[in-house]
Amino acid sequence: MEQGQPAVDVFVVGGGPAGLAAAIAARGRGLRVVIADGAIPPIDKPCGEGLMPDGIDALQKLGVEIPSDDIYPFRGIRFVNGTGEAEAVFPGGSAYGIRRTALHRILIEHAFSCGVTMLWQSAVTGLHPDGVLVAGKLVPARSIVGADGSSSRVRRWAGLDGHKKKNLRFGFRRHYHVAPWTDFMELHWGNCQRDACQIYVTPVGPEEICVALISSNPHLRLDEALNEFPGLAARLAHAAHASTERGAVTVSRTLRRVYRGNTALVGDASGGVDAITGEGLCLAFRQAALLADCLADGNLARYQAEHRRLIRRPALMARLMLLMGNHARLRQGAMQIFAVRPRSFSALLSLHVSDTSARGNLANGIALGRQILKA
Repeated sequence: MEQGQPAVDVFVVGGGPAGLAAAIAARGRGLRVVIADGAIPPIDKPCGEGLMPDGIDALQKLGVEIPSDDIYPFRGIRFVNGTGEAEAVFPGGSAYGIRRTALHRILIEHAFSCGVTMLWQSAVTGLHPDGVLVAGKLVPARSIVGADGSSSRVRRWAGLDGHKKKNLRFGFRRHYHVAPWTDFMELHWGNCQRDACQIYVTPVGPEEICVALISSNPHLRLDEALNEFPGLAARLAHAAHASTERGAVTVSRTLRRVYRGNTALVGDASGGVDAITGEGLCLAFRQAALLADCLADGNLARYQAEHRRLIRRPALMARLMLLMGNHARLRQGAMQIFAVRPRSFSALLSLHVSDTSARGNLANGIALGRQILKA
């Protein structure tokens, strides 16, 4: 090592899935990596706990394989709107239901095997021209990655908080001891106290499901919301709780910049799309791989440009799905289209989880949007 060269090439702030993926990807490029988080692993986060096929593919490209004992496969998505239903199978294989704590453990184990240095219960307290401050002490580092979530302090410290768009919604999650009744992830659409809301049901084990509510009402909880979904409520009426209800905020945010100097953002810290898409993890994993390449090449300007490209498809899907969620008549029309023309729902799902060209995504999205608006 040259005289005065930092012992750390990349210091990652935040030890969730995005930070661990960034650390793994950077080690794959031969960089010396340290990751720090004030929490004790495994870190849980209330979410739908579905890993889509494109997310599985992104993980595999990072070299991460998920043991079969930790997953419960499901083969597609089912929309449920009152008594109407529409479903489609994923075009490229199954998705996984996986407990967030299990995913975190798997990522930690892989990062450790790659040679990532991990500092748990180690709060990063600020940035420094020569690195980061951990509990007030300088750790020299060539580059810094902010992976500390939607309320990122790194983003604020680096002067990257400026955004073009921002929207908040609120999620609450609970697990139930009940055998999955389908091999689809279900998305139930409804209106709770004049507030558009959705409930996800994800199979995560042979005798366990994850039920997650998303709405614009920070005070709405699962038990109250289930009154608006009688069919689902009946299925869960006698099921024992497998976990306590936990909440989180889902933020849609478009930042003006995702890097400044030697500091870059990844995952929710770099912006995000509404949790209704289920694409948060896949997006974070793809950003991590891209960022590692750009750090190794010393070209963060490329990261800025391609970060915008990566978020384009999930952002398009979020707008389309939130439009359906906020307008009951539009949603009903869409469900009628899906019932009469099943291929249209398959096309929507393919657009949702495929990595086709931006031009193809745009064309498919416009065609589907026109069909829905004409319904």
